[in-house]
Amino acid sequence: MNVIGIDLGGTKIAAAIFSDDGDVLYKNILTLNTKKGNEVGTLIRQQIKDLISVSITERLGLEAIGISIPGIYYSKKGMVWAPNIPGWDNYPLLQEVQSMPETKNLRIAIDSDRACYILGETWKGVAKGCQDAIFIAVGTGIGAGILIDGKILRGNSDIAGATGWMALDLPFREEFKECGCFEYHASGDGLARVTRDFLNKEQDYTGILRQKPIEQISSYDVFEAYQSNDLIATLVLDKAIDFWGMAVANFVSLFNPEKIILGGGVFGPAAQFLDRIIQEAHKWAQPISITQVKIVVSTLGGDAGVYGAGRLAILQQM
Repeated sequence: MNVIGIDLGGTKIAAAIFSDDGDVLYKNILTLNTKKGNEVGTLIRQQIKDLISVSITERLGLEAIGISIPGIYYSKKGMVWAPNIPGWDNYPLLQEVQSMPETKNLRIAIDSDRACYILGETWKGVAKGCQDAIFIAVGTGIGAGILIDGKILRGNSDIAGATGWMALDLPFREEFKECGCFEYHASGDGLARVTRDFLNKEQDYTGILRQKPIEQISSYDVFEAYQSNDLIATLVLDKAIDFWGMAVANFVSLFNPEKIILGGGVFGPAAQFLDRIIQEAHKWAQPISITQVKIVVSTLGGDAGVYGAGRLAILQQM
């Protein structure tokens, strides 16, 4: 059984043909550039057509397609909410893919990227064999794929895992309404946002982060400045480590998982802080559970979503 896995991100679409044991038989990546709305849907359909064409040429045979999306998939309606893609507030992705002549005999499965991340890790990553594991994805935003008793936790309306809204600090601020307290401080965008807050307040600061216009500061700049022992970068990342450790502790106390995997674009460069995050988690977590869990960094990196989409497709057949 061969399947297609498609991972839609904020900047690109990664797609691959997988064998049933997880071997990548073919892979392709398309960039979104400035595309939005129906244009992104057209790109996804083009990826599907291209991979189906390859499968015919190579006589691979396909049975299903799995698609990972960066937001919420409303399974009862077949609709997608993806905040980083303009025009995808209620996008009919399932209908669009099912209506393609090329997909007539293929099963289609769609799920959130956070769900696919944990599926990818349990299939070909560091959570292989786990029945209870959590993937904390720290990128532009923050979300969590939660696997309980071997099943993805989706919640009453498919929104479970919206981890960016974890309340980890007081007092409440109006800024938290848009993305949540945790995400405001400790996502990729959050690191840049908090850094800009510091730069606006600390007018006497003349360090490396002053060399770039404030509005252009990114998380990459923060990590780069940290390597030079920059004061503001150190303050920002020290606080983020506290937040990451507290979030891990909360998941440990609530779900008693076998493993917690830290991934997404920020881990990456934040992998250097794993020991400190574990130390912080030990302060806050249920004392027995925290000694039983393994807290690790993803080994699949940016491929976790496409592997998870492939696994999602295979699970359609089981």
